[in-house]
Amino acid sequence: MLTRRQFTVSMGALAFAGLTGCSLGRSKSSIVNKMSKGYGALVSDPNGLLDLPAGFSYKVISKENTPMSDGLAVPGRADGMGCFALDEQRVVLIRNHELLPEHIDKQPTSIQQHRSLQAYDTFANGIALPGGTTSIIYNVQTQMVEQEFVSLTGTVRNCSGGVTPWNTWLTCEESVILPDGDISKAHGYVFEVPATATSPVDAKPLKAMGRFNHEAAVVDPKTGIVYLTEDRDDSLFYRFIPKTFGKLADGGQLQALAIVNQSRFDSRNWERPELALFNWQDAHWINLSNPESPDDDLRKQGYEKGAALFARGEGIHWADNELYFCCSNGGAKKLGQIMRYQPSAFEGTAQEINQPGRIQLFLESADKSLFDFGDNLTVTPQGHLLVCEDQYTLFVDNHIRGVTPQGELYAFARLRTQTETAGACFSPDGQTLFVNIYSPAKTLAIKGPWDKI
Repeated sequence: MLTRRQFTVSMGALAFAGLTGCSLGRSKSSIVNKMSKGYGALVSDPNGLLDLPAGFSYKVISKENTPMSDGLAVPGRADGMGCFALDEQRVVLIRNHELLPEHIDKQPTSIQQHRSLQAYDTFANGIALPGGTTSIIYNVQTQMVEQEFVSLTGTVRNCSGGVTPWNTWLTCEESVILPDGDISKAHGYVFEVPATATSPVDAKPLKAMGRFNHEAAVVDPKTGIVYLTEDRDDSLFYRFIPKTFGKLADGGQLQALAIVNQSRFDSRNWERPELALFNWQDAHWINLSNPESPDDDLRKQGYEKGAALFARGEGIHWADNELYFCCSNGGAKKLGQIMRYQPSAFEGTAQEINQPGRIQLFLESADKSLFDFGDNLTVTPQGHLLVCEDQYTLFVDNHIRGVTPQGELYAFARLRTQTETAGACFSPDGQTLFVNIYSPAKTLAIKGPWDKI
C-alpha cells in the first residue's frame, strides 16, 4: 500500500531520474502520457450517472431542490468541498455553490426568498445573493445525512477552496464584480466557515488574502501559510503568510511565486516548452501591495515584478510536505498540467533564500482521452491523485482521472451526464470519497476497495 509519504519519496526519485535523463529542452511533442490499469475497467452504471470500477459503488446523499434541515432547499451548482471529522461516526461536508447574482431566478424558491443578517451582500430588496456554502452532517457508519443547512450566504461564485488545520473551510469567490445598482459590495474574496457551524456564519471577507479571481486554497499545517490559485489564463500562484497562525483575519503578507534567476517565467508551455517535465525550479516569492486590488490587477502587478505565469490555476491539495495544483489549460496542447510545489524548510522566513522552495511540472497532458482540463483534485489513501475533469466543449465526456506516483494515468470514474464532477474529498478514515455533481447539484458518497492498488 502506497502512503502519501511514499508518494513523495517515489516522485522525488523520479524527479531526479528526469533530471539525469536530460529532460531540459525537450520538444513540445516529446511528452507522452503513460497509462496505468488503476482499479480496472469501468462498469456501466445502470442508473446512467457515474461509471466506476468493479467493487465500487456510490450513494446520492444530497440533491438540488430537496428540503434541508433549515427549511431551505439545496441550491445548485455544487463545486468545491471539504470534509471534517466531528466525532468517530460523523463528518461534516462544507460544499460551495458557484452562483452568480443572475442565477437567483433558477434557484429553489426558498433560496430566492432567503434573508440573513449574516449575509455578506444582498440585493436591493434584502434577499441574500445566492452564492455561498451549505453544510452536510453525514454519519459514515449509518451512511445517512443527519443535518443539512446553509452555512454561508450572500457571496458570489464560490468555486473551490480548502480545509485548514484549525477545522475551517476557506471558500473562494471566483468573481471580481463591483457594486452596481443591484448589489452593494465588491467581490473576489476568501471567506472562512467553521466546521462546527450550525447556521449561517457572519460572512466576513479576508481582504488581506487578495481580491482576485480566486479558485482554491490549501494550508501548510506546519506553518499556517495559505497557498492560493487563480483562474485566469495569465494567473499567478500566490501564498499568504499570516501574522498569526490560525487567525487569518489578523492579516498578513500576500506574495506571488517567481522562478529564481528567471524573471516573468512562463510555465504554461503554450509557445515553447519553458518548463520541462519533472525538472525542479527553485522559487522565490514577491511581495504584493494593495491586496484589495480595486482594478483587479494583482496578477499584472506581480508579473511586472517578475512573478511566473500559470495557465488557469485550479484545484490544489496538500500531501506530505508538498502540494499539487492543476492548471486547466496548460501545456502545448492546452489540455492541462499538474504542478508540484515543495516548500522550503524555512518557508516564509528570511532564511528561505538559502534553501528555497521548488516547483515542478508533474504532469502535462498530450492526449485528451487520458486527461482533459483537470480541475478539483485530491489524494487517495494509497497516494494516488484523483482529478475531476471540467472540459470546455459543447458535449463533454468528463472523468475522474487517477494519477499514480509515477505520473501514469487511468480512469477512476466516468460521468454520464453533461456536466462535471467537483469537490472530491475523502473522509478522515479514507474509506469514503465524497464528490459533487455540478448541475443539477448532487453530492455522492463513494465506497470501494481502495487498497486494491
